[in-house]
Amino acid sequence: MKVLSDARHMTVRHLRALLRQPWWIAVTLVQPIIWLLLFGALFKNVVQIPGFASTSYIQLLTPGVIVMTAFFSSGWGGMAMIDDLERGVIDRFLVSPVSRSSLIFGRILQGSVSILVQALIIVVLALILGATFPNGVWGIAILFAVAALVGACFGALSNGVALLVRREESLIGLMQFMLLPLTFLSGAFMQLSLAPTWIQDVAKFNPVNWAVEAGRSAAMESADWGLILSRSAFLLAFAALCLLFATRAFRTYQRSV
Repeated sequence: MKVLSDARHMTVRHLRALLRQPWWIAVTLVQPIIWLLLFGALFKNVVQIPGFASTSYIQLLTPGVIVMTAFFSSGWGGMAMIDDLERGVIDRFLVSPVSRSSLIFGRILQGSVSILVQALIIVVLALILGATFPNGVWGIAILFAVAALVGACFGALSNGVALLVRREESLIGLMQFMLLPLTFLSGAFMQLSLAPTWIQDVAKFNPVNWAVEAGRSAAMESADWGLILSRSAFLLAFAALCLLFATRAFRTYQRSV
């Protein structure tokens, strides 16, 4: 299909741009690595709380940090779209025969590749810090897939917002309003059964928490496949909505030029 071929070419274009500035991956890893090191040391004794789901806080924290990294990286994905809008790159593509959907899909696929690289680095660091993954490679692979999926969701959402607001200041404000609340209203850093009831209630409708629950269950020993499949299905439905929003936003932009 033409859209798949064009999406592949657009993905390669964005990956080449990333290879020219690989420091971007390192920069986006600074915060999650700090949280992994500092939170891991600060809260290591929470495993002594009765009913805690793991004997290692690093092991419980790592899936949350991976999902958080995917969420944050994709949340800022719209900044590159705004840069291309300002430089006229998108307008030049509009007069070419390239599939319009591929202009969105290519960015999302490139973001997924970046997320997988970041996730691998975090897992290696977690192993060095003493984490174990009882379900082995398959558990880690599912965790990576879930992280890429949540990245696709918010990457599409960020690009859609960028096409509508078309200003970096507006996108930064909207993303800041969304990123931290959704992270802390999830089980990324703490077992939700130990959180206040109202946070547990909100987390049921939080896509970030769906990813954390699915990824953590896959990576830890007591894998709940019903939970993994249901949360992954929720994420797929949310991803479809975000992609629909992004493509509609692109059509809105196209009509305005």
